[in-house]
Amino acid sequence: MNPLRKRIGVLGGGQLGRMLLEESARYHVHYTILEASQDCPCYSMANEFICGSLMDEEKIRELANSCDVLTYEIEHVNTDALIQLEKEGKEIIPSPKILQLIQDKGLQKEFYQQHQIPSGKFYLVNSKEDWPEIIPLLGSEKFVAKTRKGGYDGKGVAILNSKEILADPKRIPFDVPCVLEEFIACEKELAVIVARDQAGNILTFPSIEMEFDPIANLVTVLLSPARISNELEQKAEKIARDLVQALNGPGLFAVELFLSSDGNIYVNEVAPRPHNSGHHTIEACYTSQYEQLLRILLHLPLGSTELVQCAGMVNLLGADDFSGHYYLENLDKVSKLPGVYVHLYGKTESKPKRKMGHVSILAPSWEEVIEKANYITGVLAFKKD
Repeated sequence: MNPLRKRIGVLGGGQLGRMLLEESARYHVHYTILEASQDCPCYSMANEFICGSLMDEEKIRELANSCDVLTYEIEHVNTDALIQLEKEGKEIIPSPKILQLIQDKGLQKEFYQQHQIPSGKFYLVNSKEDWPEIIPLLGSEKFVAKTRKGGYDGKGVAILNSKEILADPKRIPFDVPCVLEEFIACEKELAVIVARDQAGNILTFPSIEMEFDPIANLVTVLLSPARISNELEQKAEKIARDLVQALNGPGLFAVELFLSSDGNIYVNEVAPRPHNSGHHTIEACYTSQYEQLLRILLHLPLGSTELVQCAGMVNLLGADDFSGHYYLENLDKVSKLPGVYVHLYGKTESKPKRKMGHVSILAPSWEEVIEKANYITGVLAFKKD
């Protein structure tokens, strides 16, 4: 089949899907989107739109019947339905078997352990009653609790004090199966985005350094390449490659990493899709993470991941003081800056800490990227319309 005649189906209609469609427009590829509401970033750009739940097997089959290949831009989908479709011969990238593993943070951690992928010490608990026995085994003043399923963008994650929880078990925030992990003293949070094609070829994007909103636990600013030594860059890339090799299937994967204060690198989590940490690649790399995924879906060769210049990205989050229709204050000032690219996700309403858009930044040096990022963070804001 002519690759450009392939019909691609996407489960999810959020901003990641929208950017995939935007990057694919040059190829004139046909997309069908499945999403629960037409009020989503992808709706205005899709060739066809199916309105339905991402858990609805009937709607997923409707999508599959109209498309040659399926992918997804969010993890919270019906993997059982996708696995059955894959058994019936439907091409799904990444494989829903990989997605099923990643949906469960406990299975993820066990997978790292089985494949000698460095990750922090952890224990699995099924209910609140298990916590007092497990917390002392972690051996850390603080620890991290994550619900095994359903968490995203910081939801279902809590950093807790061991003594406080043991003294007052009523403070335990979750009463569902969880992963309890040792707290790793972190010098930097990193990400490496990895592309793997059907022939097993692997390419990585340059490392990414991330800063997070301490309340929303969302990426606020990133820099690429990360400000780390060549040795650490190669170590992070190898760990990410080894992980994707072990997953043993084509797709685009964002591997989130901790650089500890003692110089070790540990895997935090992996996302089997384009990732917030890779938005800058649209302008900053010869091939963006979105075009790279498209190439894999179309069985085309992987593209160069080389950076054109030092790059940064500022997330645009909804203001804390209102929900509703909005305008973007000081867009005119930011638009005057060279090497600055504003992306808005087409969301009709702003909400506190909601991902509304991002700004990519290119400059010859980290210092200039950081200077522009600080300026943008200071002046660009969503205001009530």
